[in-house]
Amino acid sequence: MDLGYFNYPLPVNEPVLSYAPGTPERARLKTVLAELKSSVMDIPMVIDGVEVRTGNTKEIRPPHERKHLLANFHAGNATHVTQAIEAALKAREQWSEMPWESRANIFLRAADLIATKYRPYMNGTTMLGQSKNAFQAEIDSACEIIDFLRFNVHFLSEIYRQQPISGPGMHNRLEYRALEGFVLAVTPFNFTAIGGNLPTSAAMCGNVVVWKPANTQVYSAYMFMKVLEEAGLPAGVINIVYADGPTIGEVVFNHPEFAGVHFTGSTGVFNHMWKTIGANMGKYRSYPRIVGETGGKDFVIAHESANVDVVATALLRGAFEYQGQKCSAASRAYLPSTSAPQILEKLAADVKGLKMGPVDDFGNFVNAVIDEKSFDNIMSYIERAKADPDVEVLVGGNGDKTEGFFVEPTVLVTKNPQSLTMCEEIFGPVLTIYVYDAADWEGALKLVDSTSPYALTGAVISQDRYAVETATRLLRNAAGNFYINDKPTGAVVGQQPFGGARASGTNDKAGSILNLYRWLSPRTIKETFVPPTDYRYPFLASE
Repeated sequence: MDLGYFNYPLPVNEPVLSYAPGTPERARLKTVLAELKSSVMDIPMVIDGVEVRTGNTKEIRPPHERKHLLANFHAGNATHVTQAIEAALKAREQWSEMPWESRANIFLRAADLIATKYRPYMNGTTMLGQSKNAFQAEIDSACEIIDFLRFNVHFLSEIYRQQPISGPGMHNRLEYRALEGFVLAVTPFNFTAIGGNLPTSAAMCGNVVVWKPANTQVYSAYMFMKVLEEAGLPAGVINIVYADGPTIGEVVFNHPEFAGVHFTGSTGVFNHMWKTIGANMGKYRSYPRIVGETGGKDFVIAHESANVDVVATALLRGAFEYQGQKCSAASRAYLPSTSAPQILEKLAADVKGLKMGPVDDFGNFVNAVIDEKSFDNIMSYIERAKADPDVEVLVGGNGDKTEGFFVEPTVLVTKNPQSLTMCEEIFGPVLTIYVYDAADWEGALKLVDSTSPYALTGAVISQDRYAVETATRLLRNAAGNFYINDKPTGAVVGQQPFGGARASGTNDKAGSILNLYRWLSPRTIKETFVPPTDYRYPFLASE
């Protein structure tokens, strides 16, 4: 029995450790990296709290060190997806009826475990499995995932407090129920924190989940699953399966108890999901919640008043941190004719100074792209750009997959604002720049708005406040996350709720209270204290 109102105050964002030479976190992380590389992990699926091994194993090798075997994971099939759904539905009633404070404490404990005991392991598995440097891993697989867990507990407690008014002689209240059925979470390779947030945000609301991480993120996803188990997550609440996408879709989207999908990935896959769900609507108990964050062709536009060093730094960090594999990475930029030569000179010099190599060497700013398919796709865009007479390769343009999937940070300058790499999503370390007539600021802004079907992130850099205001107005719908005098990456939970519209998704804003509403189904209850005993209203009486 609940005997009190439980308070979960607004948390403070998890501090980012520096990993600078001589720091204890640097020494500990290097030790853990060596430990992880010293053995080959055997990674099962987890269904109903039980480790499931199929014998159909797939290798996990660091993208930056192809010869090294990190782990083998056990791939599943349709049978395992069905088992995961059955396990989730079996757990649903007890989990959804668990008192809120007990559910909350599981996720708060998980956050504390990551902040302490598991921090180097979450970072280490992310670094090795997804080729992230120490800083990129720290802000993702430690700080962001901790923030998601803690802030979502706070946000959900705020939702539960929201209640309707009551008139005389009655009491009204809202119950926030879990969805009726199970939720599918489909998570990408590029952020371990997304892999943690998509299943747990739904589960926190009392839902049960089938979780399909990307094959290229299984190494860190399994580590997070172990954290949840140690934190006390009951069996069957989140079930992690490693089946291919079409198999998952065939089983899940034909199941009558399918209640929602929490997705981050490509626009094409999400569109196909939506179409399939729509075609199957007659099979479901309720209308499924469809929540997705998809592609992006994120922009930076600089005004002629912008500081050259600020622009060059924003472009380099925005385009080339984590090899341009962030949903929010700067992929196209617009520079004013008056200062473009200076910006390009500074940018080229800085990019040439970047070190590229494996994550074990903390001096490397750039590591490998995620896999061979990605490498080949990125290089095909670069080769087509080289063949385009309107495009100049300012810096980079080469790749080598002998030891790892290394693509040089590449800056292209185009005379055609509609050239291929200005318009299509590449998801790699390729930045294309168009130089516009500095006298036509509004024209440049309209070009930015009309070039891409996506609307995820974007940035304007200017010291002229009128120019900033014009950009903010004309680019109102061009980005769900809009940055002024900063790079278009680095959204922080609780500070910049993340998500875009147009072809970039449903804009349900991970890292905010808005996302959690999607995993709740409210019930209004009205209780009348002294109900009427006669149907007649006063107006019916005779004069």
